[in-house]
Amino acid sequence: MPKARLTDLAVFGGTPAFGEPLHVGRPNLGDKDRFLARLNDLWDRRWLTNNGRYVRELEEKLTAFLAVKHCIPVCNATVAMELVIRALGLTGEVIVPSFTFIATAHALQWQEITPVFCDVERGTHNLSPRQVRRMITPRTSGIIGVHVWGRPCDVEALQAIAQEHNLKVLYDAAHAFGCTCQGQMIGHFGEAEVFSFHATKFFNTFEGGAVATNNDELAAKIRLMKNFGFQGYDNVIYIGTNGKMTEAAAAMGLTGLESLEAFISVNRRNYLAYRSCLAGIPGLCLVTYDERERHNFQYIVLELDDTVASLNRDELVTVLHAENVLARRYFFPGCHRMEPYRSLFPHAGLVLPETELLAARVLSLPNGTSVDEPDIERLCGIIRLALANGPEIRRELLAGKRQAGKYAAEA
Repeated sequence: MPKARLTDLAVFGGTPAFGEPLHVGRPNLGDKDRFLARLNDLWDRRWLTNNGRYVRELEEKLTAFLAVKHCIPVCNATVAMELVIRALGLTGEVIVPSFTFIATAHALQWQEITPVFCDVERGTHNLSPRQVRRMITPRTSGIIGVHVWGRPCDVEALQAIAQEHNLKVLYDAAHAFGCTCQGQMIGHFGEAEVFSFHATKFFNTFEGGAVATNNDELAAKIRLMKNFGFQGYDNVIYIGTNGKMTEAAAAMGLTGLESLEAFISVNRRNYLAYRSCLAGIPGLCLVTYDERERHNFQYIVLELDDTVASLNRDELVTVLHAENVLARRYFFPGCHRMEPYRSLFPHAGLVLPETELLAARVLSLPNGTSVDEPDIERLCGIIRLALANGPEIRRELLAGKRQAGKYAAEA
């Protein structure tokens, strides 16, 4: 039943709209029987890791899907990024956006490379080439662009800057598997691109990731480094770590690849439903996708401008959480406001105005095969009701905070 009155909202004591939590990033699952058949096979063969049949098959299929020379599966995207950074010989400083998941910065700091946080463009949410130029110093060795929401960076501008200053450019493509840039699959750009196949991504291998590159020498280094530097059975020729993907993870990936187009179709259906249901709400903007490009439509992202809307982003999130809609604040509060970076660079926010603005406005809504159109209609109805009655809801939320503060003081 759609909620029509303020008293229907859970923050006013109404029953939550959803009996079970509606998550952002709930895993998409392929055909269970085909997955279990692969598990039974690897169980019977007793080959669980160390470049088994399914990892090799997944690598072959990923490489063909992306039409790149190499797509190397690894245990997760963070390790993949660390491997690429080390294989490229990056040192000193590397320019990255702060508007990204913390792993992008950590992959540098972990190797004692300084992440230099650069602002993004308000329209794209991606790294601003103009701002990148301003952040280059004699210590800069590279640029990491992030294809936020799967929408590609300005790859031509970043490549031109890299060539002009003799820098390496690579991409965090965690959001962008199956997307294109100027008609070409993401995976082809920069020295390498790193994909995430974490369970929260629309295509997953439980945990996992991959490095895509057309650089033969770089690919050879990464293959060595992800397996302790082994070349052959007993011959270690390079420093390395353990970045191997397991056979069970690869089996999940192969099963998901078989349903990939179905997952994308559901995501696109949901995106269009959200776009229709949320149209025309003052102060609310849905991040849209260029339909001339291939896209995975994985993320449903809203920007809420509280200079126009009657509630701010955090107040709307509180309303939605009460309804069991677990909307997420992406990428709040920005890497530069997390440790160790907020202590190392306490004034970074002064050169990141667009990042700070987006971190205060952006939220992500549930998508994927666990969400259907009636769910979306009900969810969007809550958003419309809340934003049409913002002042009353704000008073209720403030009263709740005061009451909670009173209880805390008495305790």
